[in-house]
Amino acid sequence: MSNFWDLILLMLSTFVMVAYLFVLFQIVVDMFRDPDLGGGSKVLWLVGLIFLPGLTAIVYIVARGRGMAERQRASMQRAKSDTDAYIRQVAGKSPAEQITDAKALLDAGTISQDEFAKLKAKALA
Repeated sequence: MSNFWDLILLMLSTFVMVAYLFVLFQIVVDMFRDPDLGGGSKVLWLVGLIFLPGLTAIVYIVARGRGMAERQRASMQRAKSDTDAYIRQVAGKSPAEQITDAKALLDAGTISQDEFAKLKAKALA
């Protein structure tokens, strides 16, 4: 029966350690993401996380938790807008823009009416 409780204790302590590491990494990332926090303050927080890790993590979350959430939200929003812009860039022009460009080529005499019809059909497909 002793082995069973040792296993439970091992699983619980592993869970607590992994959870703490997630919190620790989130705190360190947040510190370096915050432009308002000075270099000296960052050093003090890091020293605190090294020598009094649990207490410093709790104090940091209580003192700067709201700012952490706002910076995380802003970072996610920035990443989403960058991704959307990249997708729009790669996706190319809309069908209406393609037809407008083809019409301009037709009006300039660069392409024939048949070629314009083919480009229009391709854009609408």
